[in-house]
Amino acid sequence: MIYAVRLREEAEFDLEDAASWYESQKAGLGSEFLDTVLEMLNSIEQSPTSYPIVHRNTHRAVLPKFPFSVFYFVNGSEISVVSVMHGSRHPSKWQRRT
Repeated sequence: MIYAVRLREEAEFDLEDAASWYESQKAGLGSEFLDTVLEMLNSIEQSPTSYPIVHRNTHRAVLPKFPFSVFYFVNGSEISVVSVMHGSRHPSKWQRRT
């Protein structure tokens, strides 16, 4: 099956905030973070059910190199990304979005 990945508006804001913060820490690190997220989104698109369900029907894919996870659910042929969140954040922050 071919899946389409869609980022919700909140997930886009998560990415912008995190990338800006990493870029402020070191030039180029924000781009590296975004590249890592893009690689993960491609992996999710190829095999969305290979990542564990952590809440209701929401999956979590942990990023390599960065302490962030991608939270998403599958609805038919669409993958909805609800959050890209730092691991130290309380789970209720992304769970409210599901």
